[in-house]
Amino acid sequence: MQSAPGTRRYAAVDLGASSGRVVVAEIGPDTLDLREVHRFANVPVRAGGTLYWDILRIHRGVLDGLRAAGPVDGIGIDSWAVDYGLLDERGALLGNPVHYRDARTEHRTSDVPFEELYARTGIARQPFNTIHQLAAEPRLASAATLLLIPDLIAYWLTGRIGAELTNASTTQLLDARTREWDPVLAGGLGPAAGILPPIRRPGEVIGPLLPEVAAEVGLPAATRVIAVGSHDTASAVAGVPAADERFAYISCGTWSLVGVELDQPMISEEGRRANFTNEAGIDGTVRYLRNVTGLWLLQECLRTWSVAGDGLADDSAAGHDPADASGADVPGASGAGRGAGPGGRVDLEALLEAAAREEPFRSAVDADDPVFHAPGDMPARIADFCRRTGQPVPDTRARTVRCVVDSLALAHRAAIQDARRLTGQAVDTVHIVGGGSRNALLCRLTADACGLPVVAGPVEATSIGNVLVQARADGAVSGTLADLRALIRRGQPLERHEPRPGAEVPPAERFGWPAR
Repeated sequence: MQSAPGTRRYAAVDLGASSGRVVVAEIGPDTLDLREVHRFANVPVRAGGTLYWDILRIHRGVLDGLRAAGPVDGIGIDSWAVDYGLLDERGALLGNPVHYRDARTEHRTSDVPFEELYARTGIARQPFNTIHQLAAEPRLASAATLLLIPDLIAYWLTGRIGAELTNASTTQLLDARTREWDPVLAGGLGPAAGILPPIRRPGEVIGPLLPEVAAEVGLPAATRVIAVGSHDTASAVAGVPAADERFAYISCGTWSLVGVELDQPMISEEGRRANFTNEAGIDGTVRYLRNVTGLWLLQECLRTWSVAGDGLADDSAAGHDPADASGADVPGASGAGRGAGPGGRVDLEALLEAAAREEPFRSAVDADDPVFHAPGDMPARIADFCRRTGQPVPDTRARTVRCVVDSLALAHRAAIQDARRLTGQAVDTVHIVGGGSRNALLCRLTADACGLPVVAGPVEATSIGNVLVQARADGAVSGTLADLRALIRRGQPLERHEPRPGAEVPPAERFGWPAR
């Protein structure tokens, strides 16, 4: 595909928890067109009691995607946060990276008190943060370098070592104010303190492709890899089409990252108790947010029902991609190449339509309760939670879906209310981006719960944020983050949901779980 006059082409490598893909964007001063050229499964592997990422399969998918992309002016890589690979002194990988959902941090975490961790890093308590994973890491004595997942892929493409800022900020090892590795926390790693590589900023050129990589993927050797917001949420927030500063965002997929954008970190005891985090964003911004369990609940319900193959399973649903409204690919749920289980496909669209007709807020669960964290029979866990808290138990699939969506709307409201209270930030609009922006029921209920208009889209916010940072670094576009967002508003489909007059949304406490 040849670029139109005055435009350039960039490849976004976007690695998610269930799939990876390569998207090619054609960008000019008034042009922003995206096309997915390759998608591949990202399937964790359990071996010897440990849950690993199959990082070589991921890398193979990236190479295949870059070959499908054709000539591009830049490549940017983003992924989930906190997980890492360890290299030895020769630069060889010391085994597959461990999955953040592995149970190892249940038994061993950092010895640094959480109050001190928060005061230094501004990062909320999460048992899977990198600092805690390293406390349970048996390979540290053999490691020379730690690379977070996007930096590891960039290293294999370019041979260059570094730690991109936005993802590094999630490790709970970065000083929130200096935006460099915290010397005290790094020193706490003991002899392994030297494994943390130099910080690089979004927009920096990492380097050209290695000659052997360029030859394998059929790209010119001068093709450059450019640092972007390599934490996918950083790229997603850069892709929020906000018209001013009075907005909250929800990057909605497996997780709902709910917060506001600040100029400086907001580190307070009240914020620590509310579990708000200060993650680095594009152009010196801070993503002040709460990490809320998102459409993971719905994804796991769909997976369970797909395997069971009864009730609302519907083989006529071919072509209805569960990613459209559940926020991520769901193996076995629907769509060619997604491994439909023996029970056939689940028609998510029909389930959401049926859920919309159910009694609102009949029951709701605390999505952040630890019982929901691991993969498994999510419908049974939801029913058990409702039973234990004295609520009506969802007895159909539609009622279970309605319970999930109602629960997420309540969690979104609580996080936005707390963000406004803690920061004093005015919020006139809520932007929902990512896969969850396709879930019209969730968007509408979030508008009702917050009493604010919700702007849904773009679905491709992460890839858009990725390629726009590349394009600006390359000179294809210019301006501030606000200018980049104006380009998004001009060229991407958005849907507005107004809060409905008289819509009654009860407090979370009514359901037997605490507001967070």
